[in-house]
Amino acid sequence: MSRMKALAANPRLALGGLLTLLLSAGAVVGSGADFTASSANPANTFSSGTMTMLNSKGGQAVLTAENMRPGDSEEGVVDIENTGSLSGDFTLSRSDLVDSDTDNPMSGKLNVTVVDCGAFDGATAPDCDGNDVKYSGTVADMDTTELGNYAAGAKHRYEFVVELDESAGNAYQGGSSSVQFDFNAA
Repeated sequence: MSRMKALAANPRLALGGLLTLLLSAGAVVGSGADFTASSANPANTFSSGTMTMLNSKGGQAVLTAENMRPGDSEEGVVDIENTGSLSGDFTLSRSDLVDSDTDNPMSGKLNVTVVDCGAFDGATAPDCDGNDVKYSGTVADMDTTELGNYAAGAKHRYEFVVELDESAGNAYQGGSSSVQFDFNAA
């Protein structure tokens, strides 16, 4: 009790003791006794890939056949390469079909077969043995044909064979047909 009487008699001493107590408590609380750690992953970078192709006959006909008789055929080849950085699903379709005679459209008598000769092995072109037929029918009936998924850098050769059907009679003499073949990738 004598200590309490001494503090009551000297208020400065009481305040000094209280202040010492408060500073001690603050030092304990703010001493940084917690553990911390950090780690960063800087320079995260994102880019989009590309989907491009190279057509060995871009802007040119794959084949041209003139003065055909019923039963005559012609063939041509084209190389299609995925030059992009992404794989893609490749297709073949036809567009811009024009027949000189709309009453006897020659495109209905032109039988076309499209064969995937296979992928190149480096610079070596595949042999076209006719085993992987992608389309067989008339030019008029041709729709979108799936060619498969090409990895980036893959290159395939396609053989096109067109034949004037044996059933093309006199009504088809002097007729003509033109078509555009479109390769697409998605």
